[in-house]
Formats: sequence, C-alpha cells, structure tokens
Amino acid sequence: MIELAPMTAEEYEDYLVGMAPDYAREHVEAGNWPEEGAVDRALKEMREVYLPQGVETENHFLFTLVDPEIGEKVGMLWYGFLERGSRKQAFVYDVIVDEAYRRRGYGSQAFEKMEEMVKATGVNVIALHVFGYNTGARAMYEKLGYEVTDYMMKKWLRD
Repeated sequence: MIELAPMTAEEYEDYLVGMAPDYAREHVEAGNWPEEGAVDRALKEMREVYLPQGVETENHFLFTLVDPEIGEKVGMLWYGFLERGSRKQAFVYDVIVDEAYRRRGYGSQAFEKMEEMVKATGVNVIALHVFGYNTGARAMYEKLGYEVTDYMMKKWLRD
C-alpha cells in the first residue's frame, strides 16, 4: 500500500517548478489565462496566494507518495481545509502520479489514505476541482465515489 510521506522543503521546490508549466497550461487551455506570462503567474499564485509558507502553510498538507515495496517516490498529494459557510471541508488542490507509475492504483490508494486522515479530524466532506477535458482523473474520482456538484460551461464564438 502507498505511503503518504510529509513533503520536504526541497521536494516542495521541485514540485513548484515541475507543476507550474502544467498548471499554467491548464488555465490557458481552459481559457482562463493568456499564454504569455502564464508560467510566471502560476508560480506567483502558488507562492503568494495558496502556499505563502510553503510546506508549513497552515491547514495545507503536502505529501510525497511513496511505494515502500519498490522504495520509490511515485507522486504527490496536496489537500487542505476550508470553511464553507458554517461547514469545514477538505479540498484536494493537486494530486500527481508520475507518468511512469500511472494506472497502477497509486492515485486511488493515495485518496483512500487521505480520506482516512480527513475523517479522523471529524471532517466528512472532501471536494476537488477537475478540468472537464481530464477524463482519466474524472473516471478515477467517480470510481472513488466523488459526485459532480456543478458544471461550468462555455462556448467560444468564432467569426
């Protein structure tokens, strides 16, 4: 079974540098950001808005996914706690299974471990966002029992 090891400061810096291009691309493809300056914007947003104290940011939990059987790091998971009205909930900010280790159940195992940790705090809701085009992730979340709570749609008008 996968282990969730607290992410080190060095792993965190590697994560930021590695995730920024993908995070930027997702926002560009979704039509949220222009392509120019998107990677810099992604890094700035992560460092200033989401994780201003890095791995020590209050109510945020970053983990490296480790397979103890092979002794390898296979990905990462980041979740935090948010107040929504009078209700506290967990929110999954990011989960990555490294490409060489995909389709082996690591993502599902990481979510199962995270769910145990969240439940132990007394919180009984976990939310996440997934881009519509990410069919692989959507399929995994649905398999794990996550339900669609709303849709955001757009139509591009062309000349």
